Amino acid sequence: MLRFLTAGESHGPACVVIIEGIPAGLGISAGDINRDLARRRSDYGRGGRGLLEKDECEILAGARYGRTLGSPIALVVQNRDFENWQAVMRIEASDDEAEPLTRPRPGHADLAAALKYGQGDIRNVLERASARETVSRVMAGAVCRRLLGEFGIRVASHTVQIGKVKLEDTRPSFEEVAAVYERDPETRCLDPEVSRKMKTAIDEARRKGDTLGGVLEVIARGVPVGLGSVMHYDRRLDGALAGALASIPSVKAVEIGDGCALAGLTGSQTVDAITPGKAGFSRRTNHMGGIEGGISNGEDIVLRVYHKPIATLGKPARTVDLATGKSAEAITERSDICIVPRAGVVSEAMTCFVLAQALLEKFGGDNLAETRRNCKNYLKRLATKKH
Repeated sequence: MLRFLTAGESHGPACVVIIEGIPAGLGISAGDINRDLARRRSDYGRGGRGLLEKDECEILAGARYGRTLGSPIALVVQNRDFENWQAVMRIEASDDEAEPLTRPRPGHADLAAALKYGQGDIRNVLERASARETVSRVMAGAVCRRLLGEFGIRVASHTVQIGKVKLEDTRPSFEEVAAVYERDPETRCLDPEVSRKMKTAIDEARRKGDTLGGVLEVIARGVPVGLGSVMHYDRRLDGALAGALASIPSVKAVEIGDGCALAGLTGSQTVDAITPGKAGFSRRTNHMGGIEGGISNGEDIVLRVYHKPIATLGKPARTVDLATGKSAEAITERSDICIVPRAGVVSEAMTCFVLAQALLEKFGGDNLAETRRNCKNYLKRLATKKH
């Protein structure tokens, strides 16, 4: 079973991830991981921390001579900003503790988590709830991306909407989406004019002390038929992807294929008709987003991820001070105006993880050669057309 665990606080010493279940023999390097970390680090709506952090990965365990050993892989990114927070985030006991934060931000984990864990100082929960944790997810996803690449599976994303500015409903080619970061690293939008309007909307929100949410689209190409299962609810690929993506901070909805639009159409308008093709079968449409009955069907897997605006506002919202019980202004923390463009990298990471998990569940293998052999035999059987 493939899994990962993350550790680290936003302003603590480091972001850490341990990945278990990657087969032996997979080639990995810090450079592979740093490419995804670089895409996560900055975009047009980024706050000041993007200028401080370098987010460079160090592989601590699980590889030798550039190849995985089959043992747990340990990765770490040091937080450079910890130098400025050592007094506040000291791990050892201290007689000189920082003033507690007691004014929770509506829309953040502050209040619910403080009540759940019995914390009078909100910092004890907000540090872990911070989206800084996604650094660890991106590291794990980058390793999974390397594994998927061995089987011809590619994952990319682009920005569909920021605030009220929306890309017209199109079906871009995968290659266009895969190249969008090189063309527009600021918004990762396919249309230059829409990108310009998105940046204007971000500038306006920044001026008002406000924040913006939006929508991004993730596409996975080359996923073979048969990942996931129809047999049990917790093995359905669409359920696993939706859950993984919804776990990303600020995500409030996940759409698969044409998703919400399908609810207002008839069955005859939404089915992806099956026709003969080079691989035995072909589809002219992909309303289902590459998944039917919880199983990948060989078409592109298409996912849309909806982010609410960030809860930390330049003009703080009203709240209640936990120490006094009186009305107050919510705390302020340094934050972004809009995280949607770089959040695409996090969604890619979680998509890569779920697909890698499903791939290893389907083909198994303690080493990469074994997994390849099992996959090759399976695809050979499909090619015989004797199912």
